[in-house]
Amino acid sequence: MIDELGNRGALADVSVPWFHSSHEDTISINHNWFNGYNLSWVWDLLLRDYKEAKEYIEDIKDICDDFEGLCQRNLAANTGMNFNDFFIFISRFSLANVVELYYLRGELNSESSIWHCSAIIKHFALNLSSIRKTALKMKSEGVEGNLSIINLLEALSDPKFLKLCTGLGRIYSVIHEEENWSCTMKKALMADFAMYGSQVCSPEDLITFIDYAVSKLSSNCDEQNPLLSVLYEIQPHEQNQHF
Repeated sequence: MIDELGNRGALADVSVPWFHSSHEDTISINHNWFNGYNLSWVWDLLLRDYKEAKEYIEDIKDICDDFEGLCQRNLAANTGMNFNDFFIFISRFSLANVVELYYLRGELNSESSIWHCSAIIKHFALNLSSIRKTALKMKSEGVEGNLSIINLLEALSDPKFLKLCTGLGRIYSVIHEEENWSCTMKKALMADFAMYGSQVCSPEDLITFIDYAVSKLSSNCDEQNPLLSVLYEIQPHEQNQHF
């Protein structure tokens, strides 16, 4: 056991595996989080830990009724989540970003110059770009089976999901010092998803959904489109050729 003494206002870094407690009132900052910037690193960690978990029990593969399921359970126990948990997260997070973009498009108008230069628009687009690239990685690894079916229409009626959308909008409005808003579901959004099909079952489905949403959000854009430039790294003179 190690005792560490600190003065008022001092910072102490505690390694992740260590148990720690304090004798005085202390603010603890848990940095075990991920977002659009480090999402690919989280996937790389999961994939590495999955391969290790699989290797450890390879000798019982032939006698195990659900070897892959056992690998995923061990992965969740060791790492805190498995492929299914991660897929649910990135699917719901992508939908939340799409909802915010639909809301902003309705508020700002896609032909408005504000839409094309807004930092918050680019931030949501960066999130979708990161999710799309990560889903492509998952697809390249052959991740398909044992994933939950994400129903987009049901998510839009889930109070927890709506709370996520509202929180996402409020946080980003503070970060970018833009006007705060409440996340209101639009009938047009529901209709668009109904036309697309409401289920996402695999990384490929998620990629298709993101592409579909971006194409809808990019319609009637005559100027440089921040969604296309961030998501697909397309230059302004190439954008009319993309969709």
